[in-house]
Amino acid sequence: MKQQSNIHQIQSISKLLRILGLPAPLHPLVALVDYNKVSIDSFPRGQKVSLDFYKISFKTSFKGQIKYGQGYYDFEEGGLAFLKPKQIVHPPEDIESYEGIALYFHPDFIRNHPLGKKINQYGFFSYDVSEALFLSAKEKKIIANLFATIAHELDNNIDQFSQHVLVSQIELLLNYSNRFYNRQFITRKAINHDIVTSLDNLLNKYFEEDKSLQIGLPSVKYISRELKLSPRYLSDMLSSLTGLNTQQYIQNAIIEKAKEKLSTTNLSVSQIAYELGFEHSQSFSKLFKTKTNISPSEFRHSFN
Repeated sequence: MKQQSNIHQIQSISKLLRILGLPAPLHPLVALVDYNKVSIDSFPRGQKVSLDFYKISFKTSFKGQIKYGQGYYDFEEGGLAFLKPKQIVHPPEDIESYEGIALYFHPDFIRNHPLGKKINQYGFFSYDVSEALFLSAKEKKIIANLFATIAHELDNNIDQFSQHVLVSQIELLLNYSNRFYNRQFITRKAINHDIVTSLDNLLNKYFEEDKSLQIGLPSVKYISRELKLSPRYLSDMLSSLTGLNTQQYIQNAIIEKAKEKLSTTNLSVSQIAYELGFEHSQSFSKLFKTKTNISPSEFRHSFN
């Protein structure tokens, strides 16, 4: 275990299991950890940890919190949380708060399989822990069965088919997670619509306070930070509600603000582009025409 800038980087699954006081994994690139079997004294509490491999946590209940960045995620309801390699987490001080199972697998384990090429398409690996997947009772049963199937395969003797079978099972788990996240976006529409309202207010305030003159066009990173959401989660949530990702949503807001200025002021196209945060008026005109099929000047003339 390597320590850099107070961050403990764990490079291999074998090292992680040694730290947890567990036997070496049957396969060095994939393992399941039952936290009910982890020694309380073995885990480095209160230290930032970075793993060089993927982690999927499945908890039917969780009495405690994990700190992620500046926020906390309360697993009281149970569910699934996902970490990709190099993400930094703050384990809880009280290891007794852990319940459930964690699946760990190294990028090399899936590298030569189709999953290795498309795993970045599973956006939830880029979500914050606070944006975890909450599972219904029926969904928990499905996920529990998948974890049990993976556990059974890991307990078998390794043969020439083991890796292919395990990768297929992991991919099935990820596909179910995709489906359940889509359900979560739908069932939490009221909450998500509140987020969209906050986003609209944030964009309006951005232009009213002339932040575009100070820091340029509103960025996905800025918007996500202000809403306290990960960029990927915000984009996926918006797509489920509006059909637009965050960048497209921001661009539409910019165009609406541009239309307002073009129809109610005598500012030149270049001045409007500057006030909206564009460095070059040509970039503004190109975006406007892409979104509306007419140029800013043509739009203005339609009001005369």
